[in-house]
This record gives sequence, C-alpha cells and structure tokens, in this order.
Amino acid sequence: MKLEEFQAKKLFREHGIPAPDGVMVTSAADGKTAALALGCPVVVKAQVKTGGRGKAGGVKLARTPDEAFSAADSILGMDIKGFRVERLLIDPAVPIAAEYYVGITIDRKRKIPVMMVSASGGMDIEKVAAETPEKIHFQPVHPERGLRFFEAKKLAFRLFSDSREVMAAASIMVKLWKCFNDLDATLAEINPLARLEDGSITALDAKIVLDDNALYRHPGMEELRLPTPSEKKELGAKSHGLSYVQLEGEIGCMVNGAGLAMATMDVIKHLGGTPANFLDIGGSSNPEKVVHAMELLVSDSNVKAIFINVFGGITRCDDVANGLVQALSGIDLEVPMVVRLTGTNEEEGIRILAGHGITALKDMTRGAAEAIRLAREGSVGR
Repeated sequence: MKLEEFQAKKLFREHGIPAPDGVMVTSAADGKTAALALGCPVVVKAQVKTGGRGKAGGVKLARTPDEAFSAADSILGMDIKGFRVERLLIDPAVPIAAEYYVGITIDRKRKIPVMMVSASGGMDIEKVAAETPEKIHFQPVHPERGLRFFEAKKLAFRLFSDSREVMAAASIMVKLWKCFNDLDATLAEINPLARLEDGSITALDAKIVLDDNALYRHPGMEELRLPTPSEKKELGAKSHGLSYVQLEGEIGCMVNGAGLAMATMDVIKHLGGTPANFLDIGGSSNPEKVVHAMELLVSDSNVKAIFINVFGGITRCDDVANGLVQALSGIDLEVPMVVRLTGTNEEEGIRILAGHGITALKDMTRGAAEAIRLAREGSVGR
C-alpha cells in the first residue's frame, strides 16, 4: 500500500524525523486558506503516488495567498503519469542550501533491508542508479540489530563534512529505519533530504510503501488507504476471491493459478505480445468468479483481445465454461476471445463452449499466438 506524501510525513514526524508540517487540501479555496495560516511563501504540491511531479508542473511555489489559490486551481484535476490530482499538500517554503537522498528498502537478492544514500538528491534515484551508480552508497541492515548509529554515521559522512550535520543526518537515518521497521514497510524514502541555509537537516519529501501482507499487524494503517482507480479494481477483485493486477498491455488474461498466470504472461511476451493484466481466478473456481473476472477484463479499454488459459486440476473446466457462458450472456464483448481448456472435465467444458459457438484450444502456445494475432488485426482495423 503506497501512502501519499502528506500521510508519510505525518508518520515521519511521529518517529521524530523533522519534516514540514503542512496542510492537505482538496480545493483551491482551502489552499489559499492554508497559505494564510502557514504564512507565505508556500509550496503547493500534487499528491499522487508517482515521481516526477515537479517536471509535470505538479509542484509550484506561491509567494502570496492569491498565488497559492491560482497554483492549487491549476494543479487540481491535472493528470500526472495517469494519476489524477485530487489532493494537494500546502507546505511552508524553506531556504534550501543542498539536497540529498536517503532511503531504505529490501534487497531482494540478499534478502535483507538496505539503507541507501546519495548526494544526488531531488532526482529520480533510478536514474542516478542507471547513469552514475557510484554516487549511491549502501549499508546492509541486520533485521534484528537494526541500523546502528555508527553505521548511520558512516553513511552520513558520505554526504556531509560538518560534524553537526553528520550527527543530525545519522539521527534521521536511525529514525527512518525505526519507522520502516515499525510499520513493516517495503520502502521508506526521503528525497530530498535537505540541508537548509541555517545548517539544519529536514525531510522535504516523504515516501512510504507498506507491505499489504503485514497490514493485519497494523489495523490502523488500513484507514490511510487512498486507492487509485486501478487499485480499486484490484481490491474489488480480491473481494471476489480473484488476484488481479492491472498492467499496460493489450492481451487480457484470465488464468487459474498464479504459476500458470506467470507462465502465460511469459509466453505472451516471448511471442511478441504484451499482457494487460495478471488475473488468477484461483484453484477452485466457480462460475460466479469467472463472471467477475470477465467484467474486469472488459472494463480495461486497453484490452484488444482476451486469452483464457485454464489447466484443470482442482479447477473444473466445465465450471469455467459455465461461468464463461454466463458472463458472456450479460456482457457485450467487443474484442476477440481465445480459450484454452485442458485437464479435469475438459471434454465437458469444450462441449459446453461449442454449444454456444465458442471453440476451445488445448495448446497454450497456440492460444497465446492466436490472441496476439487477433489483437493486432483488431488494432489495425481501428
């Protein structure tokens, strides 16, 4: 679960990390009111779960309350990398002398947390890693001992030479680890960590990603969920027993079993196509789940063809076929569909589909190739 900046900063402050105490607003009028309360100048910042807000025009400096109103009015409703701006953070502007990066995440290869710092703050850390990896410094963190102060100081000396600044930055790093660990986060990031003109160190931005699998340990965190449209679809799918993740491709996939779903996406990519989603209807599907799965697929405007790939083990092919027939009876399907059925009750499933004019294949690669072909033909014809 990704948090927005105003939420992450609140959690930072609760853990003793210095961060501006701004005001979240949802209207231009409230933005002006917040600017009056905080005192100008202020920074008007779009609250979206993506980077690059500044380059997209989603961060503006306002020197007067009227400028804050104008900035808020221009940013609200803006589309930033597919995210619509519905909330703003009005932060007091501060005099910045230098910007740095500090973050902690999970090193999947080594299976431990790792603290990362860089003097190239205010930039996308992915770009820094790709173009100048030598500018990023790492410190593995023992999960039980945590980040010790001498380890944090070693990292801080990579960024600062003044001893007071080193101590302040090291303290922030230790608190950032505690925040990360306390919340069962997968990412806690400050970009930029700023040195102000008075020599103080503060977090000007905040990013936290919580592990959904650990939210049961933090029931209060669920109240912070502000789902995007795609996340609402994923949550709706979960309520129906489906595992769904929306992607950016053109082949809508409905598969039973996570392993087969991954294999299906691999085959589609290998054959030159692009999957539009990960959709696992589970190992014990029933017709109703297939209905909900079809509704998810047709709701994605990027889908140009649908590939249904079922290997019947616990899942019965006739159940899937019945669900598919039921779904199609209530859906105006405007894209081509390819079905692959094999396994438990496959002959009955194929017979049910044939009775409704649907031909089912038995080979996964052939099915994926046919779905890609139909998607391309459809896109050319549009």
